[in-house]
Amino acid sequence: MEVKAKARYIRMSPRKVRLVADMVRGKKVTVALNTLEFCKRWSARPILKLLNSAIANATHNFSLEKENLYIKTLKVDQGPMLKRWRARAFGRAAEIQKRMSHIIMVLDELEVKAPTAKALEKTEKTEKKVAKTEKTEKAVKTKTVKKLKKAVSK
Repeated sequence: MEVKAKARYIRMSPRKVRLVADMVRGKKVTVALNTLEFCKRWSARPILKLLNSAIANATHNFSLEKENLYIKTLKVDQGPMLKRWRARAFGRAAEIQKRMSHIIMVLDELEVKAPTAKALEKTEKTEKKVAKTEKTEKAVKTKTVKKLKKAVSK
């Protein structure tokens, strides 16, 4: 089940926000929360706020567990620009573009895959190996115990 959350008109350059978005894209929600909390970049704040909102949507609206979620997509698009002017030499003016961002986050549930035939065979083989080693260990222990008893009895 996909859960969407949007943050629009964030007063930060999309280029700066994408740097943080790339750090958490595709990660589990718990890992992403930890990463964003300790990230020093200012653009981590709106992404953290959006992630918390998406988690709240998932748990409240769809009854999903927080531990089973991961960030499927995290897209940062450019919003409108505020255009301001700055005085320059010889009476000229230079445009300053104050950029905005739109952040779209989609969370999805981790799928628990059924074990394949190869995986089952591997587990059976390892179980057999473990059983063999346990038998040999028991045999070695009994032999050493018998030797010790003989040595003590003499």
